[in-house]
Amino acid sequence: MEWTIKNPILPGFNPDPCMIRVEDTYYIAVSSFEWMPGIRIYTSTDLVNWEYRTDILTDQVNLQGNGINCSIWAPQLSYADGQFHLLYTDVKSSVRPFKDTHNFLISAPSIKGPWSEPIYLNSSGFDPSLFHDENGRKWLSNALWDYRMDTPNKSSGIVIQEYDSEKKALIGNPVKIFDCTELGKTEAPHLYQRGGYYYLVMAEGGTSSGHSVTIARSREVTGPYEVDPHYPMMTSSQNPEAALQCAGHASLVETPEGEWYIAHLMSRPLKGQHAILGRETSLQKVEWDEEGWLRLAHGGVVPAVEVPAPKGFKGPVKERNTDFRDDFDGPELEKNWNSLRMMPDESWCSLKEKPGKLRLYGGESLHSFFRHHLVGIRQTDFSFRAETSVSFAPTSYLQMAGLLLFLNPENYLYAYLTDEDGQTVLRLMEARNGEFQILEPKVILSSSELELAVSGEAETGSFYYRLPGETDWNVLAENFDLTFLSGGFTGNFIALACHDMNQYRGCHADFDFFSYKGNDNRKNLD
Repeated sequence: MEWTIKNPILPGFNPDPCMIRVEDTYYIAVSSFEWMPGIRIYTSTDLVNWEYRTDILTDQVNLQGNGINCSIWAPQLSYADGQFHLLYTDVKSSVRPFKDTHNFLISAPSIKGPWSEPIYLNSSGFDPSLFHDENGRKWLSNALWDYRMDTPNKSSGIVIQEYDSEKKALIGNPVKIFDCTELGKTEAPHLYQRGGYYYLVMAEGGTSSGHSVTIARSREVTGPYEVDPHYPMMTSSQNPEAALQCAGHASLVETPEGEWYIAHLMSRPLKGQHAILGRETSLQKVEWDEEGWLRLAHGGVVPAVEVPAPKGFKGPVKERNTDFRDDFDGPELEKNWNSLRMMPDESWCSLKEKPGKLRLYGGESLHSFFRHHLVGIRQTDFSFRAETSVSFAPTSYLQMAGLLLFLNPENYLYAYLTDEDGQTVLRLMEARNGEFQILEPKVILSSSELELAVSGEAETGSFYYRLPGETDWNVLAENFDLTFLSGGFTGNFIALACHDMNQYRGCHADFDFFSYKGNDNRKNLD
């Protein structure tokens, strides 16, 4: 039987994968941007079946105040000297023409820690990558940002600088080792050694439809580097009908049997442009040609949905199950939850105040970049349904709590309870490409407790509610266009939230449970 890897291996918001192998385990680290905990880690022993293992950044970073699509970019994972090494960029601002990008390094003896205090490296660009040379030297490479360039994207190439692990600092001067090809926007450098060459694997063409993988090589780590004469090595840019779009940002791994695979980001846009699930992760089998250049094993440059599994794989392929439920009965939130720019703590997100319930205290508005009291999970299926039960007694229109679909502060749908003229009501608000409105209808409630549900089916979604004692669901809004919940660097989340813009922490909402059921698995809804 010929086994295959079916892409994406990591559905939903899982971009910028960096893959390594340590003994018999493969690891993939992905970007988190403004969502905490930062840098999600997945593991596999066969490249076919993957599971979410842990998150790394918790109390090492302060992301409050960082803008939309900023914060934790492009982690790079490596293993050397008995330690895991993780590099990441903390982007404070990306307001053109500048970028405030601070690069850090942390290390640990195990993927689960304990992780060292962050070592600051530089701020000249983003996508830092630490290369451990066979001769014992270590080198930091990163994309270089040049605000003077008269182009929309000012990524000007790749620079490299030696890193001294004893001094825990960069030494010498940075050297520019690669200028952009005409594809431009060169970033995400990773260095590998093979056959007497240093291979530089890079992303080019931007992160949308032009995204590509370009490879260059040199006999010396500091260059000069020659570009693959048939670049890009992989791209979907000329094939708008391909199932996997925006393919790029790759990393390379060799199996124990000597086969090679790359992990790369991609998206599955509905109707060709709406990537509601965000940027996901896929794998491709690759081979080295006679001239020593990397090629897709199936030929051409377009990534495949199904690729051969490693020769040593004997099965089985585990059925993907994206369902999730939290009854809030434990001492901590289930590990799937994420929050914005800060970790949940007892001051606003409590499982102790009312055992068996999740109590969220009112935070700042949905548009805040600071104290945003929201917890959410990734949407991982085109077809899904999420449900919750909430108890909330607002006394002001400035207080609200409920269930929402959230991409960012400029794009969301929020079914929320609030107070209007002394009555508790259920409303729906929307931010669409930065334009805000409160939608009809307004439902006057006879109870401060009710169940809320949201479902999605490809490009459309619906909200429902049910009062205590009712068996049937009532429609709040149905067949809503969801395509605006796509774009940027992240993906859509289903979230619980509580806000108090009258008095910080002046109110609270209690949630009894949360459930998410994904219905499509590998079904293609395009």
